[in-house]
Amino acid sequence: MRVGYYQFEVKFGRLDENLAKVADNLSAMEADLVVLPELFATGYLFTSREEAASLAEPYPSGKTVQALARIAADTKMTIVAGFAEKAGDKLYNSAVVVTPDGPVACYRKVHLFSEEKLWFSPGNAPLPVIDIGKVRIGVMICFDWYFPEAARSLALRGAQIICHPSNLVMPYCPDCMPTRALENRVFTITCNRIGSDDRGDKSLSFIGQSEIVTPKAEVLRRAPADEEELFIAEIDPSDALDKKITPRNHAFDDRRTGLYQTPRPD
Repeated sequence: MRVGYYQFEVKFGRLDENLAKVADNLSAMEADLVVLPELFATGYLFTSREEAASLAEPYPSGKTVQALARIAADTKMTIVAGFAEKAGDKLYNSAVVVTPDGPVACYRKVHLFSEEKLWFSPGNAPLPVIDIGKVRIGVMICFDWYFPEAARSLALRGAQIICHPSNLVMPYCPDCMPTRALENRVFTITCNRIGSDDRGDKSLSFIGQSEIVTPKAEVLRRAPADEEELFIAEIDPSDALDKKITPRNHAFDDRRTGLYQTPRPD
C-alpha cells in the first residue's frame, strides 16, 4: 500500500490558492492514502470568531470537501485533511476522510489547543475508525496526540493506520509519535505544515517534520522543518494486525485495565 503526506506552506485565507496547490501536486502522484495538514485550506491563526466563521464551510457540501472529492475521484486515492467546519451556529476544527467514491467521515477535534477554544466548539463524538477497503484508518487532529487515550481508542477499535492532520508548533510531537505507534502497534502518518501565519501583531510559526512511523516505532521518513515535501512510502498494513510484543506478551491482552482507574488528585 502506498501512503504519504503533503507538507506545504499554507497561505492564510487564500482558500482557492491552497486548494489549487493541493490539486496540482496530488494529481501527479500515485498513492492509496494521503494526509494533508490541519486547516490546510484556510490557515490557522484566526483573529476573531467572526473571521473563523467567514472561512468555515458545511460538511459535505462546502467548497473544500467538494474539491477534495474531485481530487480523490481523479487520482483514485483516499485523502484525510483538516478544514474549518460550520454546523448551524457552531464552528469545529474538523478533519474529513474522502475516498474516490466521495466523503465518508467527518471528525470534530476533541482536544482543542490554546486559542482554538475561542473560535471552535470541541467535538463530542468518538474519534472515528473507517474501513477504506485495503485498511482500517483512524483519525485524530494535531493536539489529540498529547492524550495517549486518543490513539489507544483508535487502535482498540481496529485502526491499522492513524492519520494525523496537524498544525504543530510545540517541538515534542515528532519524537512522541513513534511512542504512540509502538504502544498501539499501528502505523501513524502525521502531516504538519511549514511557514507561519502572520496576522497583525500576532504570529505563529509551524515546525514541519511530518512523518510516517511503523508499528515498531521505525520512522520511515521525517520531513524537514522548513521545506515543502510530498512523500509516499510503501507499507504492508497487515503489520499493524500483529500485537505481539514477545511470544508471551500482547500489547492489548496484557493490559490490566481494572487497575488503571485511579481518582484524579485534588
